[in-house]
Parts: sequence; structure tokens; C-alpha cells
Amino acid sequence: MQASFTIQTRGAGLYDFTDQLRDWVKGAGLLTLFVQHTSASLLIQENADPEVQTDLQTFFARLVPPATDPRMAYLTHTYEGPDDMPAHIKASLLPTHLSIPVSGGKMALGTWQGIYLFEHRDRPHTRRVAAHLA
Repeated sequence: MQASFTIQTRGAGLYDFTDQLRDWVKGAGLLTLFVQHTSASLLIQENADPEVQTDLQTFFARLVPPATDPRMAYLTHTYEGPDDMPAHIKASLLPTHLSIPVSGGKMALGTWQGIYLFEHRDRPHTRRVAAHLA
């Protein structure tokens, strides 16, 4: 069983799409998710306290600042904007695919776990996540 999920972002941040997946998942198997972009990532993270998402975004912004930051003067891929190459770096550090067991039509997520697209670009984007349940 395969599907593609579209996530509209409003800029950098974490976007929970657990409910979209929950509505689609049936049966049992292994759910594989893959983000079809080089400047976004996928994460399984806490969904109870929004400060977790804020802190993650702040951490990665400090770890990999925009190309306009003097510490990033070594970057050569800058023509798509000061957030583009840093977004590629973040996506190379974080997962772009996830595997989640499914049993009885339910994803085997922990109590406080949600599935997020982590948008690394500053402006809004339409992101696609390919899903395969086998």
C-alpha cells in the first residue's frame, strides 16, 4: 500500500502530520516514510509540549546559522538564499526517512510521540512525503 502526503509549511519549523498517517494506516506491517526534498527532514518527537519543537528549531538554527552569518562565510552554494545551504546541511544531519511498525491498524508510537516534517527553509513550501506500508 502506497500513498503520498502533502504538507504545506509556513516556513521553518516542525509540522505534525501524525493524524494524516493515522487515518491512512490499515492492517499490519512496516510503514516507511520518505521526504522527497533535500531541505527538509522527518522526525519522531514528543507531541505533548510544544516547547520541545521550539527548542529543537532553536538548537538547529544555532548549530547551522544562515549563510549571512560570518561563521558560514565558507559556503559557496548561496544563490538560492541565505537559508538554502544551511537547510541542506540540517537535512544531511537529520533523518529523511522513518520506519514505524504497524499492528492492528495502528502505528506503534509511544504515548508522547508524533511524526513531524521538519522544514528547514524560511519561506513556505509544499512538501511531499512518500509512504509505503508492507
